[in-house]
Amino acid sequence: MSEHNILLPRDVPLWEDAKPYLNVRNNDEHTLVAYGLARALLEQTPDADESTVLPAILLHDVGWKRIDPNLLLDAIGTNPTRKDLVFDHEKYGVEIASNILTKHKPEGVNIKAVLAIIDGHDTVKEARSINDAVVKDADKGWRTTPHGMKIICGWYNWSVAEYITAMEKVALPHMLSPAGKALAHCLIAARKAELAIPSYIEAPSHD
Repeated sequence: MSEHNILLPRDVPLWEDAKPYLNVRNNDEHTLVAYGLARALLEQTPDADESTVLPAILLHDVGWKRIDPNLLLDAIGTNPTRKDLVFDHEKYGVEIASNILTKHKPEGVNIKAVLAIIDGHDTVKEARSINDAVVKDADKGWRTTPHGMKIICGWYNWSVAEYITAMEKVALPHMLSPAGKALAHCLIAARKAELAIPSYIEAPSHD
């Protein structure tokens, strides 16, 4: 996988139709990074089916487009006040994704299986299948990536240290697959070590 072929050729038409629904709350960027994570997790999870996982992660958040953008941050975060909107975005997501998948009928893709994962990818915490686990881990694992940290810290005006503390409480316990757990633990550990560098290495003197 290079910088020029994050998406499999089969999934490019799905992405093109999904983009207009993903240009809210950085969902377009989130989706591409999560897709890349899903491909990496698939390499470590041979029992999972990429023809279900990858279309599902590509289309999982299209439903946010139908939610009032002024309410988006009320639906997520550490103290959400509008959890009903999370259910709503899944419902809308199934409808939009169904239209996209039915239009393209990508070869080898079980559309019903993809839609079943989108329906519940946030609100159902346990994994209903290995494919569901990989999608959930790619989605939630994004929070532990440098990109996810940058975006979410910007939303809430958090420091990286504050964010890492939150992620250790709300992200790590919800990773489902062995590969997903390892991914999140390693990314958070690396960022914590990076923050600790100044305490071990003195800044050079400019005298």
